[in-house]
Amino acid sequence: MIVGAGFGGLFAAQALARAPADVTIVDRHNYHLFQPLLYQVATAGLPPSDVAWPIRSILRRQRNATVLLGEVTGVDRAKRVVLVGEAELPFDYLVVATGSTHSYFGHDEWRPFAPGLKSIDDATAIRGRILHAFEAAEMESDAAKRALLLRFVIVGAGPTGVELAGTIAELARFTLAADFRRSDPRSAKIVLVEAGPRVLASFAERQSAYAQRALEKLGVEVRVGATVTGCDSGGVWLGGERIASATVIWAAGVAAAPAGKWLAAQTDRAGRVLVAPDLSIPEDPTVFVVGDAASVVTAGGGRVPGVAPAAKQQGRYVARVITARMHGAAAPAAFVYVNAGSLATIGRKCAVIEFPFVTLRGWLAWWLWGIAHIYFLVGVPSPIVVSLRWLWEYLTYGRGARLITGQEHAD
Repeated sequence: MIVGAGFGGLFAAQALARAPADVTIVDRHNYHLFQPLLYQVATAGLPPSDVAWPIRSILRRQRNATVLLGEVTGVDRAKRVVLVGEAELPFDYLVVATGSTHSYFGHDEWRPFAPGLKSIDDATAIRGRILHAFEAAEMESDAAKRALLLRFVIVGAGPTGVELAGTIAELARFTLAADFRRSDPRSAKIVLVEAGPRVLASFAERQSAYAQRALEKLGVEVRVGATVTGCDSGGVWLGGERIASATVIWAAGVAAAPAGKWLAAQTDRAGRVLVAPDLSIPEDPTVFVVGDAASVVTAGGGRVPGVAPAAKQQGRYVARVITARMHGAAAPAAFVYVNAGSLATIGRKCAVIEFPFVTLRGWLAWWLWGIAHIYFLVGVPSPIVVSLRWLWEYLTYGRGARLITGQEHAD
């Protein structure tokens, strides 16, 4: 039984394709989402269908795999069942890959005013808020109110925050510049707020400094060492300072999904389950936790980062452990994370990359970032289509998914 069809769960299921087992994968969505490109949906660069694919379609040729759509509400380890609504799904081995959610550091009352970016629904809602802000500014005759509408605050300067800030700046300066008559999208102000001392804290200082300079060239106001102390419908508070904004986006923190509570297992402060070297929980060697839901310690005492390559490696590793046990063979050695590098894009023709033996910045890094996401990480059914769409947008500054649908723009 695999709970969650993110990278960890999906790659565990695929790695069990030839195992003598019935594999059931349960998810509350019917699609696998490529989260590293979700910000492109939120900023109207890509339609949702380019970053998400039906789970059934991905696994349709895997004869031993069954896909179920449902909301998991708990796990009964004593009865060896996963609870999905009123149903009880039995398991011999369980892989929990439930991912993470937004963390507001004890201030969940900020959530309605500062949405985060973890799902397709989040992305389309944020896209609606951003586009509606420009539309409302076109209707507004009061200069102060127009400035409020065209001020965007992004909280958190990790890769997601940096990518959002750079892309919104380009959306305002280039894509939308000729679309409006009464207002000037180029007058939009993007403020990136970070509590720590620098942007992209997981990168080397030189890369962080380059990223900040690149953002500032795009017109982004970078505020480091600034902690958000309040948030409401009119903006954020940084201590005693008020930044008025009609659109606040949260990219500051994550918390694990409730896997620890389901399993009655030990967790860290972020809710990640403390796992053994083989990624099982100490209380039960047949229950594994992978991806963002797990706290995995490296040989050097650090923690494996919550990134897609790590989740993929963990999913494959757990599949090998389970297969070995079913065959009565020796299980693989303890999980070892192989760092494939870190990537972040800052805007058009600008990115930073840290591979284990080389670092890159600028235009070449941006192209390598695009290739890595489309071919090496995504595994999309039609990478050529996505590549052509990106090439067209690069040549024309176009962003074709500029749609406000449903009630995305509503407060």
